Amino acid sequence: MTESITQSSILTSYELIREHIRRTPILRVPAGELIEDVPVTLKFEQIQHAGSFKTRGAFNAFLSSDVPEAGVIAASGGNHGAAVAYAAYKLGLRAEIFVPKIISSAKLAKLEEYKAKINIVGDNFSEALDACFARQKETGAKLLHAYDQAEIVSGQGTVGLEFEEQAPELDSLLIAVGGGGLIGGVSSWYRGRVKVIAVETKGTATLHSARKAGQPIGISVSGLAADALGASTIGAIGYNAAQEFVNKSILVSDQDVADAQRLLWENFRQVAEPGGATALAGLLSGAYKPESNEKVGVLVCGGNVDLSKL
Repeated sequence: MTESITQSSILTSYELIREHIRRTPILRVPAGELIEDVPVTLKFEQIQHAGSFKTRGAFNAFLSSDVPEAGVIAASGGNHGAAVAYAAYKLGLRAEIFVPKIISSAKLAKLEEYKAKINIVGDNFSEALDACFARQKETGAKLLHAYDQAEIVSGQGTVGLEFEEQAPELDSLLIAVGGGGLIGGVSSWYRGRVKVIAVETKGTATLHSARKAGQPIGISVSGLAADALGASTIGAIGYNAAQEFVNKSILVSDQDVADAQRLLWENFRQVAEPGGATALAGLLSGAYKPESNEKVGVLVCGGNVDLSKL
């Protein structure tokens, strides 16, 4: 049976990790500036250590249980690997990371900066994960799954805890989905107190496809955000949380995401990678249409982007 994420586990996680993470800022954008008649509150989680929300889950996994001498091992499209490598570097532990060939140069640079042992394997996340599983059996290192492990998801849920403290007035919240760790954690924190909207690109629609099929299914991933949102199947923890607490699942195009990235830079001088801007794309594109005066929150969740491609 899949372990569910509770508010209590998220609170416990926050107490463990709070001295190791940044309490990322919000920006309240008045009605009319982004969407007519709708005030929008952005949370800039892309300025978290290592460039994404995933640092929260990484620290929680390290600090909530013992780590063997062999250290930790993880597979990642890039951000989870960077987060695990950063946490290991700060705590003086070993980290071995498996990433696919589609990893961005910005994310690879982060892994190198944090002194992780890097293995570039396969054409996508799933192939890197298979190689990671095989290597873990050899070394005995602690496996840190990118999105389907309770300690990881509880850590990601602390984003929701912070956002509610900073903006308790929200009616709805848009969140990008890859493997489901972020939306699983955040929706498990709110537990229906706000309307949660899952946003995916058409090339990375793991949750949307699962909800349509009535169960998690494998998909082929592609497109602009595939390195960050490129899980081929939604995680069980995220899927179960979404079934209970996510109100709507929407899709956006790669062009919508690129437009959102551009707007974040031109209007707010904030840099976001494609996956990081996907939630905002759901609002700007009209895929999600809020009610007049609905107080909308948007999580900008990752900033590891090659600036030459922005």
